[in-house]
Parts: sequence; C-alpha cells; structure tokens
Amino acid sequence: MKTINDFGKSQYSSISRRSFLGKSLAVGAGTIGAGLLANAPTARASGGITSGDAALLRFAAAAEILETDFWVQYNELGGVQDHEVPFGTGNPHYTAAIEVLDEDMPTYIHDNTESVPHFAG
Repeated sequence: MKTINDFGKSQYSSISRRSFLGKSLAVGAGTIGAGLLANAPTARASGGITSGDAALLRFAAAAEILETDFWVQYNELGGVQDHEVPFGTGNPHYTAAIEVLDEDMPTYIHDNTESVPHFAG
C-alpha cells in the first residue's frame, strides 16, 4: 500500500523543474498574447499597419530584449564560464545555490545563452 510520502515522490518525479518552468512560461506568454489579440483589429495587407499592430510588435521586441538580458545576467552569475559565452566571471555562491535546484543548471544557462548575441560594453 502506498503512503502519502510515496504518492508525493512519484508525482514530483514525473516532471522536472526545468520542464515545469519552460511550460509555465510558454502558457503564460500564450495567455498574455491571446488576451492582447482578443480585442485587436485584424491587420489587412492592403490597409497597412495599425497603431495596435505596431504596439504589439514593440511589446514582443521589448520582451525579447529583456529575456536576452536576463539570460546574459544568469550566465554571468552561474553559467559555465568559458570562451564560448564571454563576459561571465561566475559567482560561486550563486552557482552552488542553483545547483541545489538542478545540478545541470549552469550548463542549461550556458547553452541558452550561447545563441544570444554579445556586445562589448
């Protein structure tokens, strides 16, 4: 017979923290996008771009810029420090803390940051 502790273990072992976070962000972004688009007028090829369309594009661009900056900062603190992703010095305390959540987190951060363009500045 399963105890309450056994039930909790099997429930949480079926989904990783990384998978949960990724799915949660995707669902949240989809929900926000659906809410913004629900009352937006549709774009017409012959009618040009409306102010609402431009606002949605600016919002999406701002979200991408913020996400890029977050990943660069995560890598600077806790990603794998190597020549592939510059500007990171690492923070041993931060790295140890995120490894408590997932021992592969520094590699995950590094891999997500590899595709981000880097600018000296």
